Amino acid sequence: MALQRRSRQRGISFIGLVFTASVLAMAGVVAAQVFPTALEFMAVSKAVTKAAEGTTVAEVRSIFDKACAIDDIKSISGKDIVVTKESDKVVVSFEYEREIHLVGPAFLTLKYAGRSK
Repeated sequence: MALQRRSRQRGISFIGLVFTASVLAMAGVVAAQVFPTALEFMAVSKAVTKAAEGTTVAEVRSIFDKACAIDDIKSISGKDIVVTKESDKVVVSFEYEREIHLVGPAFLTLKYAGRSK
């Protein structure tokens, strides 16, 4: 009598494949909506660094607003930044939020903050 071994199949089932694909697709959609906000944050940080070269509060806000117009920054404007002076150096700080609608009543809230060096 010969022993027959059944080889067991390995891999992912169709239901598992559909579930994995749907989770990856949802993560991709969220990432595609978060990515532009991250790029905008980098542009805001660059604009804040440039604005810190100003000497007066009005000049700093003007430089920041011009940089916002060039880089198409919509989340924050010159009136939203905080301008202080620390040991004869102008320091510009900012803080803002962006909301991304996910589904139904669910939103993803991103909080961004930073300051010039």
